[in-house]
Amino acid sequence: MQFLNGKEERMWAMIVHLSAFLGFVVPFGNVLGPLIVWLIKREEGAFFYQHGKEALNFSISVTIYAAISSLLIIIFIGALLLGALFIFWAIFVIMAAVKANEGKEFRYPLTLRFIK
Repeated sequence: MQFLNGKEERMWAMIVHLSAFLGFVVPFGNVLGPLIVWLIKREEGAFFYQHGKEALNFSISVTIYAAISSLLIIIFIGALLLGALFIFWAIFVIMAAVKANEGKEFRYPLTLRFIK
């Protein structure tokens, strides 16, 4: 196992956040992208480990929120919730990627912490 240097670790931390956009191409890619990147690189640095765990928890949380919003389409509020959730998700993924690239910690709001 090789530990990443600071610049490379920041780059991978940014990639783990941005890999959530894989959801535009692959079903559940928003969870699979961060999961795969995190599983491959998780032991190569504490900074990356934290960002990967945070990105994965956020992706799982957003998927749950999207499922609930989809069910609420029946009472017409779900479409609004899905739109707001999409904007919320995109903005915070980009913010997290920028913070990771700057070498700073980032905690997503409204995230259920499945992976401790």
